[in-house]
Amino acid sequence: MSENVAVTLELKQSQIDYLDQMVQKHSLPDRSKVLRCLINFAIDESQNEESIYSKTRCNHC
Repeated sequence: MSENVAVTLELKQSQIDYLDQMVQKHSLPDRSKVLRCLINFAIDESQNEESIYSKTRCNHC
């Protein structure tokens, strides 16, 4: 298993709130685990990459 690497991200408060909700709902240890799960899902669903990334989903623009 590879080691985690610390990074800095800029997120909106509603995105942080969502991560916190997923931490609680799924009994995950922290926000970073939620993000890793989401990224791993996108990697596993690479055949759906166009669907994931081509649609504009900006709720803050």
